[in-house]
Amino acid sequence: MLSVRQVSVRYGRSVQALSEVSLDVSDGSVVAVLGGNGAGKTTLLRAISGTLPLHNGAISHGQVLHNGVRIDRMDPAQIVRRRVLQVPEGRQIFTGMTVEDNLRAGGLASPARTRTAARDRVYELFPVLAERARQVGGLLSGGEQQQLAIGRALMASPDTLLLDEPSLGLAPQLVSRLGSIVQQINAAGTSVVLVEQNATMALGVAHWAVVLEVGHLTLEGSAEELVESDDIQQLYLGGHAESEAAAVAAATEAQDHRRRRPTLRAWSG
Repeated sequence: MLSVRQVSVRYGRSVQALSEVSLDVSDGSVVAVLGGNGAGKTTLLRAISGTLPLHNGAISHGQVLHNGVRIDRMDPAQIVRRRVLQVPEGRQIFTGMTVEDNLRAGGLASPARTRTAARDRVYELFPVLAERARQVGGLLSGGEQQQLAIGRALMASPDTLLLDEPSLGLAPQLVSRLGSIVQQINAAGTSVVLVEQNATMALGVAHWAVVLEVGHLTLEGSAEELVESDDIQQLYLGGHAESEAAAVAAATEAQDHRRRRPTLRAWSG
């Protein structure tokens, strides 16, 4: 469905942010992108969503294809119309608009006939948004704002959803619920590229994972394989038995999830 082929990215004339990175996202899969600060994770999502020029960046080499069509030469609006949606880091909602209006804005790129069903789906996943439909977004809690940011993207019925650090700043119990929501979104037919520093959560919901370090892809494999990797244990899971056990349990739960369609569980908070 989505293919990043040897993509290199520069910011301005001198900053090399990605160096010939390749990534394939199969239809119906969740791909986790792991790495520390400055690894190039956000840059990778910007390269896919066409938003690099907004940050003085550009693809200097390689291609991005969606269903066999090059999208790296398209503007962000065209890419959204192809149902490839990015949820940026930092809960970037319209804080002066109501929850309902934020969602309405998210649906503008989709046919009018699909918007009611999309909104109902968002409210089913995030019932607190239905309860606060007329509340201004800036008055929501951090967790609620993250729900709204994801819900706004879902209004366009994406077939590929790009999530940039969705767990950032959330309480641990909300991070767990977020993982469940990602699984439910995926089970409904949406492929997900999940950029995360929380490796335990990411590997728990992903089918495939890659690791970026200073713009280079250094490791890739199934989520189960990466959980067992010594490098992943040391760099991202702390190298502790407790962390290892949590990660293995998360990966096992993900395997169980992929064997059965999960029942709907709402995220509140």
